[in-house]
Amino acid sequence: MERRSQNLKSTSTLLLLIMFMVHLLVSTAEAADFAIPVTTFSPPEGNTTFLDGTTWCIAKPGVSQVDLQIALDWACGLGSTDCSPIRSDGPCFKPDTLLSHASYAFNSYYQVNGNNDVACTFGGTATLTKNNPSYGKCIYASSR
Repeated sequence: MERRSQNLKSTSTLLLLIMFMVHLLVSTAEAADFAIPVTTFSPPEGNTTFLDGTTWCIAKPGVSQVDLQIALDWACGLGSTDCSPIRSDGPCFKPDTLLSHASYAFNSYYQVNGNNDVACTFGGTATLTKNNPSYGKCIYASSR
């Protein structure tokens, strides 16, 4: 019974990872359709991120912890985000919560990748905010 439960849990996690990757691929393919080949770092046409000033990308409260963990793992892995500030000796480790760590990683990815709406999806686990999430010595990057 215990082994069957572990197999189901492993299968569910794998399925969620596959769903996230498919969503990411579809989002990336859709984003590529709207990309404008220019030499500047302008966001794609139709983007609303810059209209009202500085924005940050943070994890959505209340989303699935499994989805959030998958998105965080992607951001710090294949997404090539610098996640050293959320390691145990980093300035953004505390509070030691999945939501806090994911918010830092999501925003770092968002800022490095043109801070446009497409760079703040993470399978539906992220959202944009105009409120600076920085605290203490943990400084979130911004476009300004």
